[in-house]
Amino acid sequence: MYRVHHRFHVFCLTLLGAASAGATGVAVQVQDAAGNALPDTVIYVEAEAGPAGAKAPANAEIEQKNLKFMPLVTVVQTGGKVFFPNNDRVRHHIYSFSAAHKFDQKLYSGQSAAPQVFDKAGTVVLGCNIHDKMLAYVKVVDTPYFAKTDGAGAARIELPAGGRYVVKAWHYNTAGGATPEQVLTVKAGDALSTAVFKLPMKPPVAVDTTSSAY
Repeated sequence: MYRVHHRFHVFCLTLLGAASAGATGVAVQVQDAAGNALPDTVIYVEAEAGPAGAKAPANAEIEQKNLKFMPLVTVVQTGGKVFFPNNDRVRHHIYSFSAAHKFDQKLYSGQSAAPQVFDKAGTVVLGCNIHDKMLAYVKVVDTPYFAKTDGAGAARIELPAGGRYVVKAWHYNTAGGATPEQVLTVKAGDALSTAVFKLPMKPPVAVDTTSSAY
């Protein structure tokens, strides 16, 4: 019981520390139902009144190394490009059947694959036709204001102005696939607004640690 309360106290101090910075934005902490920190949770923020102002989407990269996609979770703004360098000694064949972005990238090695443009919001699950255990996720969002939680389950997003915002939390292993949200009033130039999410998770998936880029 002490450990649970201690962990709660630590992440509250983390939020308060972030909130004292005086920037305009939000600080978020994400846990599972047992109170454990949830890294790799995508946090994204949308203005309650409507779409965010125009901002060119940044590109991202998902590396293939040791027969794995790295990172496991990537988040991009709608219209963003993702590059897929293959740094293994074998060729890969990447594909996705997800409605948000279906594609089939034939066998290749090195840097030869053209980037994929993710032009529709949603969740894209990646696989490899040659190596079945390779798996990754791309979360495509209609906002430039997003982040992933770190190892402590924390994320911070700076915003251009104060106002009413909807903060959403998505994790690839959430039970039922829900994306919970909270509405926050953010004050310009004030302490960061804070939000805490607790997400119900599916049983953990066993990870293969024996793979190598033979």
